[in-house]
Amino acid sequence: MSKFESGKDRRITPDMTVLNLIDRYRETEVVFRKYYDEQVGICICCQALFDTLKGVSEKCGIDLKRLIG
Repeated sequence: MSKFESGKDRRITPDMTVLNLIDRYRETEVVFRKYYDEQVGICICCQALFDTLKGVSEKCGIDLKRLIG
């Protein structure tokens, strides 16, 4: 069981996947769809669900600190 599955570590970290984040914090899906999809022009939940937040940041040009902050 990973630290994400166990629920012990509640921080948002660069190595979390989009799926991990949405699963843990359901309200983040709305943020991705409303803000980031418009900013980068793709559906992050559709195209990057299994990517890490760091990977999404690099691929889409989103500031990582802002993404996880």
